[in-house]
Amino acid sequence: MSDRVFIFLEIFAREGGIQSYVKDVFQAYLNLENPSEETAEVFLLRDEFGCENPYETAKLKFHYLKTLPAWKGRLNLAIALCNCLLLRRPRHVYCGHIKLAPLIKLLCQPLGIPYTVLTYGKEVWQTLPSKEQTALQQANSIWTISRYSRDRVTQANKIDSERIAILPCIVDSQQFTPGEKPAALLARYDLTNAKVLMTVARLWSGDIYKGVDVTIRALPEILKVFPEVKYLVIGRGDDRPRLETLATELAISDRVVFAGFVPTAELADHYRVADAYVMPSQEGFGIVYLEAMACGKPVLSGDADGSTDPLQDGLLGWQVPHRDPDAVAKACLEILQKSDRRCDGQWLREKTLAKFSQQALQQKLAQLLTDN
Repeated sequence: MSDRVFIFLEIFAREGGIQSYVKDVFQAYLNLENPSEETAEVFLLRDEFGCENPYETAKLKFHYLKTLPAWKGRLNLAIALCNCLLLRRPRHVYCGHIKLAPLIKLLCQPLGIPYTVLTYGKEVWQTLPSKEQTALQQANSIWTISRYSRDRVTQANKIDSERIAILPCIVDSQQFTPGEKPAALLARYDLTNAKVLMTVARLWSGDIYKGVDVTIRALPEILKVFPEVKYLVIGRGDDRPRLETLATELAISDRVVFAGFVPTAELADHYRVADAYVMPSQEGFGIVYLEAMACGKPVLSGDADGSTDPLQDGLLGWQVPHRDPDAVAKACLEILQKSDRRCDGQWLREKTLAKFSQQALQQKLAQLLTDN
């Protein structure tokens, strides 16, 4: 028997903040006590059988629906879900993306099965198409990752904020730890004796809001005070040529290092290379800020987005207007001078893990599942 069903677009086929977050939720779910030993069913529209999946256990049974053409995959998902709901009659269905919500509403409501929609960030910040908005409005509950995302979705889509619960992102405290700057990475990127600003972000033309270009524009002012600064950019995407051209036009191409894609297993060492993590962005939350602070690194974020949660309303880091190079430069100079408590790595780590640990997520998830 299965009393819970989860449906997601994709978890293992690509990297990203949503995928990382969902994996943390899976791990928290596996750690929950489950006296009845019931198996939850997980349907994945765009993942295929054979992908590396450490969460496949007696408590989570995965169904991989990737099929080409895409319309056939969606049809297969609808048929498989319909069969599951009719035969198993689960107690609750959890819809992992707003794009799937109309289908979940269509299948669940006639059977009297309640459903919850998981939301993350910009995908629900604007007024949604009518079918998606209705599916969200008629959901039994909504989960999201930050206060900012909660406020944006309620304002844009006429949702009662009381119906929205926050299930925050977390950081792996065992993987992301403080440490010395790895000599091998200093040599690889020619960072020896440099003060290193760092960003980890997708370099896609649709994600300019990440603010890599703003940080590049801030560098000339920073270099006037700290000429040894270099900017390490980790990530890949079609926007990289534009960013490289910008650095060349500003005559600072020798101060910007594009590292490309870095596997998750190597990220902690890259954070250790940095003197500060800089990403003036518009995030639904911003897991990268948690990762940096867990490694003891001071952080800079935007001042009007979900990063206010990991930065704890500015207690732990600098928040600046996200498209303002002058504000970014000023904040970076303050960070590099290391005269602020927010540069105390041990304190940053302790404050971060107190609110955003795996244990905290597990406790919150247990509460939400009980409420449902």
